[in-house]
Amino acid sequence: MAATRRGFGLFAGIPIDVIRGAAGATESAGYDSFWVNYAGADGLAVLAQAASVTSRVKLGVGVVPLPTRPPASIADGVRQNHLSKDRLLLGIGSPNPQALQRARDGIRELRASLDVPIVLAALGPRMCRLAGEAADGVLFNWLTPEHAKKSVEWVRAGAEAAGRPMPTTYAYQRVSLGPAAGERLTAEGNRYATIPAYANHFERMGVLPAGTCIAANSAAAIGEGLARWNGVIDEVVVRGITATDTLDEILALIAAAAPSQVK
Repeated sequence: MAATRRGFGLFAGIPIDVIRGAAGATESAGYDSFWVNYAGADGLAVLAQAASVTSRVKLGVGVVPLPTRPPASIADGVRQNHLSKDRLLLGIGSPNPQALQRARDGIRELRASLDVPIVLAALGPRMCRLAGEAADGVLFNWLTPEHAKKSVEWVRAGAEAAGRPMPTTYAYQRVSLGPAAGERLTAEGNRYATIPAYANHFERMGVLPAGTCIAANSAAAIGEGLARWNGVIDEVVVRGITATDTLDEILALIAAAAPSQVK
């Protein structure tokens, strides 16, 4: 595998001027992609704001939930927000029940109306295999580099069984800088642990949520944590967690985790 690329991601619900400033800084710092989730705001509309201040960095949404936004509406959102097929990474997610069939149908419907890479969120082995079978990329979440290696093999098995190329592998790696941001990261992990699918995910790995994160007090510690991903997946997305979501806090994290800082 080639050297692992680096992306940067944020909560979509923070102020748009902060999103725009962070997107521009992400591109300037040499990241390969800029991501937002789909909570607190329409992630596709937020990406359009990021697109307006950048020209190179890929733009990922991680992820649009298929139960609440069906494929036709997603396709309309991509077109209405004028998101470039050359830059968009369209992340979709499909929780239980009927997660696999909904994801399979959603990918098929989106392919019929959009010419963009489709990135499927996956936690367990069956969804990972489906990503290999049908998607262009897979987005892992809340996992260790060691478990990512297993997940990659599940994806590879699905791709080989379908006679398809291996999808691009991405992983959200939550990173905080400083004690206050670390407290917020701990609280977020505890919240995810109450969600059954994630509770099962953490049990499968044998770690608590904190064991999948980088809660750092220095740029050097961030670099050491991110270095563990080198060669494991195609791209690790630094999912930034700050104390109060100010632009200054986010810019400091972007600089600390920048590709040029990680050896």
